Amino acid sequence: MDGNPRSNATPEAQQAQTANGGAPGSGEPTSQQPQGADARAPAEAPAPQADPEKERLLADLDATRKKYDQLARAYQDVNRDREEFKQRLTRERDRMMDVERGNVATTLLEAIDELDRCLAVSGQDASPLAQGVRMIRDALLVKVQGTGIERIQVVGQTFDPNVAEASDMEITTSPDEDQRVVAEVRAGYRLKDRIIRPARVKVAKYVAPAQA
Repeated sequence: MDGNPRSNATPEAQQAQTANGGAPGSGEPTSQQPQGADARAPAEAPAPQADPEKERLLADLDATRKKYDQLARAYQDVNRDREEFKQRLTRERDRMMDVERGNVATTLLEAIDELDRCLAVSGQDASPLAQGVRMIRDALLVKVQGTGIERIQVVGQTFDPNVAEASDMEITTSPDEDQRVVAEVRAGYRLKDRIIRPARVKVAKYVAPAQA
């Protein structure tokens, strides 16, 4: 024996050490990593896991937003209905007031008609009595007009059955005068767009002159 420990290792043991990465005759592996097909790729990062609590909160938020939108639309609808109801109530109240105002005015208009007939009979009478009747008639007419009632002007205009009633007819030989109001028998009045009393008028009727 020569005392060399390396000589005691069998060839099979030396081959095993070389395969395990160690140098022959040493018990420590080398720091060199294996190359080629035996190399391992680095591991991929794991996919993030879904958070059930976060998903639940997002679903609750979406449901709350939808409910808020529904409540906002419902509130707008209620406000719109309330405004429309107030407008209808105001229109109905104004209409009823106009009806009552027209009823009161009709009574005053009948009194004015009586005074007009009296003045028509008196003609150009300038006596204090006639002047007093004329003053009363004018004062009543001013009060009626102060309520928004207007007298309808029809004389000289084309006859309109919506604002006047034809109570008499006058023959005319001029085609341009056909269906034209030539006289007013009783005055007509309107309140805003409503006729509270139509006028009574005399209407011209065209008749072609006889040929000689």
